[in-house]
Amino acid sequence: MHHSTATFYNRLAFLYPIINYFLNKQRKVLISEVNNAPPGRLLEIGVGNGSHLPLYAAHQIIGVDISQAMLNHAKRSANNNTELLLMNGEDLIFPEACFDYVVITHTLAVVKDPELLLEQAYRVLRPGGKLFILNHFTPANWLKYLDRAFQPFSSFFHFRSAFYLDKIKGLQRFSLHKQTELGMGSYYKFLILCKP
Repeated sequence: MHHSTATFYNRLAFLYPIINYFLNKQRKVLISEVNNAPPGRLLEIGVGNGSHLPLYAAHQIIGVDISQAMLNHAKRSANNNTELLLMNGEDLIFPEACFDYVVITHTLAVVKDPELLLEQAYRVLRPGGKLFILNHFTPANWLKYLDRAFQPFSSFFHFRSAFYLDKIKGLQRFSLHKQTELGMGSYYKFLILCKP
């Protein structure tokens, strides 16, 4: 799964500037909140093509991704405060409690094991550190029918279309600081969580 997912994103890396354009409003909310936090050491899991990198203000950034093609694009946006590594977010090599912030954007519904990804994020966050998550979560409104209808085909695109916030147990280890509904029908959610 990891190899096939990496291959998939290697092939589609060139499309991500277009995809980012349609997610721009949600990304602005994320970047604003991250930049309002005191300067610290930040890990972005699933850094993709690095579209966030030039927007982060004063943090020391480490970005990881399983796609080398994505990282090659990200290098163009990286500055002296940024380090990019080819790494699986479900198997981070970093020691415990070494980051002030972790950012996960549109990645939870893509990885093989979202619970393991959150376990790793929890492990590398220091106590009091913040986890920023921006992702689609299937809402209880009419959009749930679209997500369910597309679910049989979503595996071809290496993500889960039907993805429910209340079923993600790994979030319970964190305390919820803020939740913002975004997009049509509140399809996207931006979460700020704290590690006790």
